[in-house]
Amino acid sequence: MDNKLVVGAGLLAAAFLLAPSLALAAEGKITPGERHELHHDRREIRHDRRETKGDRREIHGDRKELRGDRKELVQDRQELRRDIKSGADKAEIHHDVKEIHQDRKEIVGDKRDLSKDVKELKSDRVERREDRREFRSDAKNALKD
Repeated sequence: MDNKLVVGAGLLAAAFLLAPSLALAAEGKITPGERHELHHDRREIRHDRRETKGDRREIHGDRKELRGDRKELVQDRQELRRDIKSGADKAEIHHDVKEIHQDRKEIVGDKRDLSKDVKELKSDRVERREDRREFRSDAKNALKD
């Protein structure tokens, strides 16, 4: 008996809460200008999502490139050690050292690119958050009028 009473009271409370919100929604007409603004906001959000996805791809690519350059650096160092042990001529050793310096420069550039892409991703997320807030605000204002 108690369960039926609780369920009945819950349904009654839900009806009282839902009825006014439906009445308010029926009253609020969205004007063509407001509808256009809402569509525009949705497009901005979709565009921001695409940008974020592209930034994630760039970050993935930058990390992959950084790993590859690090592997190349390790291989060049091993080659230098082998050449030194085997008694290679100075030109060969100089060439190995030059490759190692070039690999280090590439790694620095990769880190710079990765850092830039991470910052860009963060700014895109902030922008998308702001666009969502604007959309919610516009939707509320359209229903209030």
